[in-house]
Amino acid sequence: MVFGISSGVVGIVLMLATLPYIQNHDSQRADIFGYASMVLSALLVFFGIRSYREKESAGRLTYGRGLLVGVLITLVSWACFSVAFELIYFWIVPDYGEKFAACMVERARESGGTPADIEKARSQAAMFRRLWDNPFTNAALTLATLFPVGFAAAAVSAAILRKR
Repeated sequence: MVFGISSGVVGIVLMLATLPYIQNHDSQRADIFGYASMVLSALLVFFGIRSYREKESAGRLTYGRGLLVGVLITLVSWACFSVAFELIYFWIVPDYGEKFAACMVERARESGGTPADIEKARSQAAMFRRLWDNPFTNAALTLATLFPVGFAAAAVSAAILRKR
């Protein structure tokens, strides 16, 4: 729980740091903070598995147990992050969806996209906006974004930290 909540807090703090960049349509800096939040949150999975091995498992850890601990840390982190994102999206920054959609279109424009690429980005942004507007699909998208990174961190960490 401690490492899952800590991981979630790291993700939340860095997500909050992206808000000014999203508000100003600065997609590059928003992306940097977004990816950094996922990587730093995933690092806490490693330390959580190591802590479990040393404190709860008498210095021994199978790969399966390490993977399970890492996945549980990831799920706690996702729950924290998801609740925070929904609060931000629906109450704190109610125009977040519009700003992020505009940021997606701006990203396509900045990368030298053709008019067709820009229209495709606009269409995708509208689709994401519809999905984000529903709290359940909002949470599912957050899980789909964060879980693969957390699972990969758990799998690699469990392999590194296993000890019989």
